[in-house]
Amino acid sequence: MRIGDYILTPIVTGDFRLDGGAMFGVVPRVLWEKTNPPDEKNRIQMTMRALLIQGNKRRILVDDGVGDKYDSKFAQMFHIDHSQKSVANSLGEIGLSVEDITDVILTHLHFDHCGGSTKRKGSEIVPTFPRARYYVQKEQYDHALSRNERDQASYFPENFEPLRKAGQLELLSGPATLYPGIEILIVGGHTPGQQLVKVSDGAATVLYCADLVPTASHIPLPYIMAYDLFPVTTLEEKKRLLPQAHDEGWILFFEHDPLRAATKVGKSEKGFSMGEEISFSLFSGKPIEFGMGAK
Repeated sequence: MRIGDYILTPIVTGDFRLDGGAMFGVVPRVLWEKTNPPDEKNRIQMTMRALLIQGNKRRILVDDGVGDKYDSKFAQMFHIDHSQKSVANSLGEIGLSVEDITDVILTHLHFDHCGGSTKRKGSEIVPTFPRARYYVQKEQYDHALSRNERDQASYFPENFEPLRKAGQLELLSGPATLYPGIEILIVGGHTPGQQLVKVSDGAATVLYCADLVPTASHIPLPYIMAYDLFPVTTLEEKKRLLPQAHDEGWILFFEHDPLRAATKVGKSEKGFSMGEEISFSLFSGKPIEFGMGAK
């Protein structure tokens, strides 16, 4: 998909599963299992879908999945599956490698969003994208370092501290226009300092929803994860963004939906829901050529 000067491509980094009850909070299973059937352990199928934004001499990756530094116990708990997709092979399908990425925007530092930021190299853990600048909100970074008992299991310093040590981590403070047509929006209901990425040319807009709206099933206002630290704040953020997304025809890009990458927002007397599904065809042919100006 092209928006303005940019080509947008989904980059699936792997699949995993999380508890369905945790994913849908106060919504009863009898409702959410209709669209997200659970396995025998009550886990629902999910994907980890990054977004590649190419243009204006940049190759920008939004989030990068769980990575491959986990042990077998962790992999079994979350049913992590890289048999079909990983960051490296998904980039390879469109003729790119990790060395081609100039920027990585991390929506937040939970393991399923930033674990692919680093990799093992012998006895060291080093940045996966050696030429990239990594961006995260300072508020989220500070929270990750001072995490509490409720969410400490979601943060692993080895996913982000090597970025700081390598001089590749840039901390942002609040909303920003990172590059022309690429805007950072801040939402804090899920975790403090979560940043969404909005790509727009004035005529078309794509919003990378991260964990504000992790799947199309989470578009209705009450469908909020139990993982959210401040669920009422999430509700207010959805009430603020979804009407604008509906009225202006935004495309919502889903990080965790196993079936669809993006839809528009539907609306009826019952509220907001999944609208028209939008196809993101893989960019084919030779990679976009331009000089690399990372770091």
